[in-house]
Amino acid sequence: MTKRIAILGASGYAGGELIRLADEHPDMEIVYLGAHTKAGSTLGAVHPHLMGAERALGPNDPDEIDDVDMAFLALPHGASAEPAMALLDKGVRVADLGSDFRLDSVDRYEAAYGSPHPFPGELGRWPYGLPELFRGDVAGADRVAVPGCYPTSALLALGPLHGAGLLEGGPYVVDSVSGVSGAGRGAKENLMYGAVDEGVAAYGVLTHRHRPEMEQGLGAVGRGEPKVMFTPHLVPMQRGILSTCYAPAASGVLAADIVAALHAAYGASPFVDVVAEPPNTRWVVGTNRALINAYLDPRTRSVIVVAAIDNLLKGAAGQAIQCANLMFGLEETAGLPMAGWMP
Repeated sequence: MTKRIAILGASGYAGGELIRLADEHPDMEIVYLGAHTKAGSTLGAVHPHLMGAERALGPNDPDEIDDVDMAFLALPHGASAEPAMALLDKGVRVADLGSDFRLDSVDRYEAAYGSPHPFPGELGRWPYGLPELFRGDVAGADRVAVPGCYPTSALLALGPLHGAGLLEGGPYVVDSVSGVSGAGRGAKENLMYGAVDEGVAAYGVLTHRHRPEMEQGLGAVGRGEPKVMFTPHLVPMQRGILSTCYAPAASGVLAADIVAALHAAYGASPFVDVVAEPPNTRWVVGTNRALINAYLDPRTRSVIVVAAIDNLLKGAAGQAIQCANLMFGLEETAGLPMAGWMP
């Protein structure tokens, strides 16, 4: 039976990708598109590359949504909580692509975002939507918090190794580079072509809000909660994330143990492949895949894991659709691209 869906935040990059994927999904039909400043315009005015350009954009208002099975919220931080709760009260399943429900406690949330949560009792109630590590929590759920793009790459890289006890207690280092689409579609001076081209810059050093999410995820898959040192970098490309992760190896661990643990974790996962050479972001752009490559440095006894994802797909819209498939009991791969379009 076709699932009727709504997308709030449809005018943004992630919202546009949700529309593209849902339009091609064999079991989904878009019945409502919401936007903020672009409400009242048409889809073609904000996403001319998509089909159905004449479709209208309404407001991001749950009261406008009726007879819908699921809503995807591709909204900025702080904008998801109230519509999410209103939609759940109406019996609508919710996938929140924002950060409002990812963290599991009031203390962790306030430390990350510096303000109280409007629904503190909801923290810890939303399954964390990284299916490869938490598939059982996502399947059949009525709500899911879709992970951030950087934590997706870091947790896919380090999660199985931490969970298997192959790493010492930390600190773990996550060094990531991302294309500019990860910052959203809004006009920002530091993201203009002249500011980004021909340069690479670190940002959010020591303060990035995805670090607590990484630590929480690692704590959920293994013993203890290792500290993470996370530094993101902006590079002059449109999309893609490459995360190089470093962690001390546990005593006696061999390189073969590292690779074997990753293969064991992802052997049945359709979207994660363990590869024999360092992956390139070009290989995953336009797909919901993650490519992972791992090493053990015998000189320093350090594990090095490299992960590549498309920040707008496996890091956002694609992962949300993957979660929705599991929530509805559909084929996990339905509607999701497996092949990239760059050599």
